[in-house]
Amino acid sequence: MHNDGNVVPLHKAATDQATHSPLARLPVILLQVRDKAAQQLRHGLQALFDNADDTLFEMADRARNDVEQNIFFEAMRDLRLKRKSIERGFLEQFFEAFISLTQYDVTQSTLSQAMAFDASATLPQDDLERNVAVEAMVSKVLSREGFALDQLTTRLSVLLGKELLEQHNPLGPAMLCEYFLQAGRNLGVEIKVKLIILKLFERYVLSGADQLYSEANQLLIATGVLPELKPAPARRAADRAAASVQAEPVETVAKSGSTHIDDSVQEVFAALQELLFHVRGSVAPTLEASTPAQPISTRDLLRLLSHLQQYVPTLAAQDDFDLRNQLEQLLTRVSVKSGKSRVVGVADEDVINLIAMLFECILDDRNLPDSLKALIGRLQIPMLKIAVLDKSFFSRSSHPARRLLNEIAAAAMGWGECDDHARDTLYLRIEQVVQRLLNDFVDDPAIFSELLADFLAFTSDERRRSELLEQRTRDAEEGRAKTELARQRVEQALNEALLGKLLPQGVVAFVQEAWSKVLLLTCLKHGDQSAEWHADVQTMAQLIWSVQRHDEADASLRLLSLVPGLLKSLRDGLSSSAFDPFATSEFFAELEALHVQLFERPSQEPASSSDTPVMVEVVEEIVLRNADEGPVETASVRLPADDVGLLQVDQLRVGSWVEFQEDEENTLRCKLAAIIDATGKYIFVNRTGMKVLERSRTGLALEFHRGAVRALDDTLLFDRALESVIGNLRRLNHAK
Repeated sequence: MHNDGNVVPLHKAATDQATHSPLARLPVILLQVRDKAAQQLRHGLQALFDNADDTLFEMADRARNDVEQNIFFEAMRDLRLKRKSIERGFLEQFFEAFISLTQYDVTQSTLSQAMAFDASATLPQDDLERNVAVEAMVSKVLSREGFALDQLTTRLSVLLGKELLEQHNPLGPAMLCEYFLQAGRNLGVEIKVKLIILKLFERYVLSGADQLYSEANQLLIATGVLPELKPAPARRAADRAAASVQAEPVETVAKSGSTHIDDSVQEVFAALQELLFHVRGSVAPTLEASTPAQPISTRDLLRLLSHLQQYVPTLAAQDDFDLRNQLEQLLTRVSVKSGKSRVVGVADEDVINLIAMLFECILDDRNLPDSLKALIGRLQIPMLKIAVLDKSFFSRSSHPARRLLNEIAAAAMGWGECDDHARDTLYLRIEQVVQRLLNDFVDDPAIFSELLADFLAFTSDERRRSELLEQRTRDAEEGRAKTELARQRVEQALNEALLGKLLPQGVVAFVQEAWSKVLLLTCLKHGDQSAEWHADVQTMAQLIWSVQRHDEADASLRLLSLVPGLLKSLRDGLSSSAFDPFATSEFFAELEALHVQLFERPSQEPASSSDTPVMVEVVEEIVLRNADEGPVETASVRLPADDVGLLQVDQLRVGSWVEFQEDEENTLRCKLAAIIDATGKYIFVNRTGMKVLERSRTGLALEFHRGAVRALDDTLLFDRALESVIGNLRRLNHAK
């Protein structure tokens, strides 16, 4: 890698090289091709790194143990630190590849060892896995874009005046992979993570190869370089889906046996079909029983569903919309028109019934706010269509449509019933997703990948903002807790020093109002076991002793030797706590008068009433004012250790969502952001990360007893609903 502290902007480097290097001998059009491609590659790399955090975080969240989880967290940190270096290294090599075209010799040019994959070679297991992954990525691009790449290589050969091999084309997939491998060679991550990052490179950089080659060819054609070559065929929707971001999920890279996915999908769906046997026949036209039934094709079913999709009712009218009933009416009309009883095929009907039951569970789920249920209900037809097209919808947790549903539910977990949805950015974004699917989804599943990527980018920004505010809330609460403990310690010190003593009123007020602040700051800064704390407590004790009358013969001499150091300690302490200088002067004047009186009169001689200070006996415990404006729980309720409410509280973890019943009509959804060990407080925030309330462990347990609070289930919505449907079907089958 180049020295990060000595960076030259790429555009400047390119200009310098164009003037002082062999690059100046390259045709201007080739520089334009390079710069246009560099712009797209730069954007692709930025998208890769922008999404890497989310992907690695999800992998960490699904980790089987702490060790595996730490691997992903460390990878996230390493990637953040080296992101700029990798991006720069990639583009530098890309630019150098164009420079090297001027000295290109087909007889000598070879790929690096990293790319020269030889299946028969004996390599370390990690290198072998990496090479196999890269080879597969390159093969996919060549199979999809080989024609366009061939044309580009041919045109570059004409420009250079010598043959350029396809594998040495600076824009070829092999070379692009090589740039990335070399730029990231210093990443200190395990092979599992490297394979995931490679898959992200395929998703966000190589997936745009069609645009890369198309634009390069168009630039060359526009300048008359082999315009007669037959253009590359247009990409079909199915091809775009194959190259889309979710064509092969990143998660499968870290798992073995991914080649058997088709078999496992069929096994899962077959098992579901067995459970669905007893509910078949619910989607059938209302015709005479004697009419012979003829199943419609899956394509015709999708056409009928697309027709219904355009008439999905608004949120207010959804309760009257029954998909199976609507489909049955359409089939009846088709049957009457054709004179044949048209029915849905067995497999398709099973999918319809399963999706209908899934949505029934989703719309009955108490963990979802009602406003979200109304939106999700409108997704029933798009989700049914994708399930008809792709049965892995039921077996693959990483399926884009399934993930989109889960991500929407997770993002909206903190919605309150009183939120202003018309102005809520999250609500509006989900509404856009729903409307886009209803308007645009026909039969190309790539739309789910596109919407998922956009939605994840949006929620990632929202999450970062809320996490930042949450952290500030936690820090503030920790600070408050630390201050509260310090305040209690200062109260204890004051009571130990003052209780039961007869003292001048001004001194008692000074200790309570001024010196208590000095002690509080010292306790917060140094702790109550520090030399500084003991020194300030001793100063307080000396002050109190100095204003009392003593019978000891040497009391006057002791006072005389004590006062200078006492006054200095008092001044230093008050100065450090920024106490009011005017009040400080007044107190020292009063203290001086007290000390003069003690020096002038023997202990046995009574003083005249005119200059006798007002004396008070401290008989009540001192309680310092608390800056906390929150409610203070004074009730001391004790609950047994095995109390049900306490057990429910102890099951909460930081990040758990709960719902408080504020009154008969209003609820408050919030997340447990922190448990403050020092005070035992449970701090709750809303979905933006702002604190909304706090509770003690006992207070929270009592609310669980009353039913005023309940924990929300924040597990994946689709998985929760599928598990519920399977349980219901099993019970139904046992009953029959």
